[in-house]
Amino acid sequence: MPSETAIYQIKVTLEDSKPPIWRRILVRSDITLDKLHRILQVVMGWGDYHLHQFIVGRTHYGEPHPDYEGFLEMHDERQVKLNQIVPGEGFKFRYEYDFGDSWLHQVLVEKILPSEPGQHYPVCIKGQRACPPEDVGGIWGYYDFLQAIQDPHHPEHDEYLEWIGGEFDPEEFDLDEVNQALRTLR
Repeated sequence: MPSETAIYQIKVTLEDSKPPIWRRILVRSDITLDKLHRILQVVMGWGDYHLHQFIVGRTHYGEPHPDYEGFLEMHDERQVKLNQIVPGEGFKFRYEYDFGDSWLHQVLVEKILPSEPGQHYPVCIKGQRACPPEDVGGIWGYYDFLQAIQDPHHPEHDEYLEWIGGEFDPEEFDLDEVNQALRTLR
């Protein structure tokens, strides 16, 4: 890995999550947005079952799809590197996953660092709270889900627990597990 390749320290926060659901990652500046998408899926805990896009100003990057022609100009994320859209530290853009549930993430480039010899990228260095379950209905559906599973008298308590597989801890985050999954992307 060439030492001149910059490393971006990025904080990814699920918008409107209170308390915040976030991850801090280190990625090479020369990865494509397609690779960043795959990294974000792993670190956040999503399953990559739905469409996604990056929103940088008024420009949208993602997988061009014939169903969206004429509706939205989607630039091919495989053709754009992260360092082509990031002008410097403090730059923010958005990542949207699942257009139905509309999981919006703020992506903040906190620092630009030199690469460290022997360090493999990407790597997650910190994070807090579990990723919401897929298809729970966006952030507001997630709050309803949490309320239901925490109240044994809630009419949907048993149904939601069965749907999620018996239990769900919204505070759980396993850094080692995330980094092990990231190693499979390399």
